[in-house]
Amino acid sequence: MKKFLLIAFCATTLTAVVPFAEAAQIKRACLASDRSAATRDRCSCIQRVANQALTRSDQKTVAKWFSDPHQAQELKMSQTARDDALWDRYQNFGQMAQAICS
Repeated sequence: MKKFLLIAFCATTLTAVVPFAEAAQIKRACLASDRSAATRDRCSCIQRVANQALTRSDQKTVAKWFSDPHQAQELKMSQTARDDALWDRYQNFGQMAQAICS
């Protein structure tokens, strides 16, 4: 019975984690960046924070900013409510990542 419960727990945990592992866009972008502070541990931490603070769509957008920061500036200067909301979520993500992953 204990083995069954352990297997069931592991299977449930894996199904909950797999979507995040597949969507590790922020981590990949972080590791690919030329920043000296972009270690595997730090990028993994940043990805965990992104999973909490950003939607998958947000993560896809933000991951592009690692290689082209000008895109972030363009979104910041945009006047649409949608872009403003993303910028707010991004700032919250950045503050959380800085506090947790530093």
